[in-house]
Amino acid sequence: MEPAHNVSEFVLLGLTQNQESEQICFVLFSLFYAVTVVGNLLIIITIKSSKSLISPMYFFLSYLSFVDICYSTVIAPKLIGDFLVERKTISFAACMTQLFFGHFLGGTEMFLLTVMAYDRYIAICKPLHYMTIMTGRVCGWMVLGSWTGGFLHSIVQTLLTTQLPFCGPNEIDHYLCDVQPLLKLACTDTYVIGLMVVANTGMLSLTCFVVLVTSYFVILVSLRRRTTEGRLKALSTCASHITVVVLYFGPCIFMYLRPSITFPEDKTVCVFYTVFTPMLNPLIYTLRNEEVKNAMRKMWIQKVDLDDK
Repeated sequence: MEPAHNVSEFVLLGLTQNQESEQICFVLFSLFYAVTVVGNLLIIITIKSSKSLISPMYFFLSYLSFVDICYSTVIAPKLIGDFLVERKTISFAACMTQLFFGHFLGGTEMFLLTVMAYDRYIAICKPLHYMTIMTGRVCGWMVLGSWTGGFLHSIVQTLLTTQLPFCGPNEIDHYLCDVQPLLKLACTDTYVIGLMVVANTGMLSLTCFVVLVTSYFVILVSLRRRTTEGRLKALSTCASHITVVVLYFGPCIFMYLRPSITFPEDKTVCVFYTVFTPMLNPLIYTLRNEEVKNAMRKMWIQKVDLDDK
């Protein structure tokens, strides 16, 4: 039996209802999105064109940057466009599409960050076996596994939501289509589905976070036996990953590891992992990484030399 969808479109209440704030937000979020796309594209181009950035860490980083561009593109353009209109609407199909790709790419990012932590663990704790363990084939399968995990996570979330009957209220108190706000609009008891959402997204976020924290704890313990120079280099690399992990997983755990209730702070917290984290990733990884900065300098010098000729 098909669910009753009398609602053909949803009205998004947006990030703010203040017109002056919306104009400021339009400029700011347009800038954030441009920085996100340019920054992540620059990382991808640098890694692909540099002969020195060939380790698995940079292979994973290029895919993380690609996911960040896609993830930001699913959320940001709609959000930015809505700052310019009074009535912010989204069709039922577009809403479910945004929900699917948001969770697909968000889930893929979680798995990629976990894979990157495993890569750092092998590089620092088992350096002699690193190249035999982290082969190109293994890295390829890990990336494929991350995409597959993200897809399976998202398809569950989307199917759970599309099977709900939406027959009346259509105002979403958010700037995007997500499971929690949509559950509030369904014309049925959503308690069980709310628990399934927590079990799916919430436990996925928490499990990945625990694995990440454990791996970094093991890395930090193993660093005690290193020289000061080796310790500082390893800590510098790990610090970048830990910063990204905290910025991404902290808000996700806050949002999804709880029953299907919403808080006024949800929209602000959501901005962290949908807008800020994709934008900050390139900055965090380049500012703390001499190899990436050197590769970018070389690429820039080569471009200037070619232009002069």
